[in-house]
Amino acid sequence: MQTERIVHLALPRGRKAFCELCLAPATVRCGGCGVTFYCEVEHQNADWVSVHEKICQLLIPLRTALPFYDSEKKRKHGREQKISREKFLAEVTHNTAQKFLYEGKHEDAIPAALHSLKFNISVHGLNSSELVPAYLMLAEASLGLGHLSQAEEYLSQARWSVLKTSQCSPAIESKLHRNLGLLYVAKGNFEESLYHLANDIYFASCAFGTNDVAVSGGYFHMANVFFRQNRMDVADSMYTEVTEIWYNHFKRLIDQQYQSLMSPSEINMLPEEETTGDVLDESQQAEATQMLNAILDIREQASKPKVDKIATLVCTLAMFHCLIFDMPKAHELAKKTLHLIKLEPVEGLEDTLHRLVKLIKSKPFYVK
Repeated sequence: MQTERIVHLALPRGRKAFCELCLAPATVRCGGCGVTFYCEVEHQNADWVSVHEKICQLLIPLRTALPFYDSEKKRKHGREQKISREKFLAEVTHNTAQKFLYEGKHEDAIPAALHSLKFNISVHGLNSSELVPAYLMLAEASLGLGHLSQAEEYLSQARWSVLKTSQCSPAIESKLHRNLGLLYVAKGNFEESLYHLANDIYFASCAFGTNDVAVSGGYFHMANVFFRQNRMDVADSMYTEVTEIWYNHFKRLIDQQYQSLMSPSEINMLPEEETTGDVLDESQQAEATQMLNAILDIREQASKPKVDKIATLVCTLAMFHCLIFDMPKAHELAKKTLHLIKLEPVEGLEDTLHRLVKLIKSKPFYVK
């Protein structure tokens, strides 16, 4: 950070300022915007790295005295402008925090998530379900840092917000229960964690459908609980469910891309399928990487590895890397899949692999 952004406070007597991150009495002020305060330089640095650099100048009109308006119409317009700015900043800070969480940078996510919470409180009030996503991001970041009591506090706030409103979506309820499930896993209360993870699967199914990738996370975390309890048959079936969900999702996307390589006559012979503009967003990429690689490690390290299940997993990962344009890795995994299905054929996998290899070789990123 530039040293000129650090300004030591000299406030008029009787006037107080508080830290942007922890609400302790402030001793320094941002020299860029002049309207943001911190208890210490360390908190200023943390906020800067997380999100303040992006929003520094945007805070000035929100945190300076409103101009005098000589009519109600102008006052109303001024209020609308303020709310519009706060909504924009709530979205920017939310997206920034979420990106850090996808990357596993839990500490960097916290300041941005705190800003998102504050802007949403200003726009929607303290009793709105709009606050729940920010509470959940803060809980997830706290869990990632091992701060269980802090995570529990944020989740209690989120749960209370959900209970107070009838407008909370199943998607939000799914995320709430997943975080509660992970909290209880960290606390070693496996029965309570399984209850919440089952609710995660239920609400995700209501929101997106039973075979959507959004449901896979609940199955994956439940499988991990059963794995830790040495209930291997149940864990194995749930890891298989996760793999199948991602395999079918990626296969559909690969098939849509593969059609572009076919002649019009060949395309006309295919059964009609609904085509969508589905792409892999950052959340899906992060989840796919985490889940599929973790399951592959478990499969390969088993005392009696199941070749057919490993082959399906490796093929799923090959499709994933093709979809994110990592063609060398996709080609490497495709070759590994071919080797595995020669050892033990898997129904339908050879045809999927054939299409995938043709698609990989058609890409400009392909390296032999």
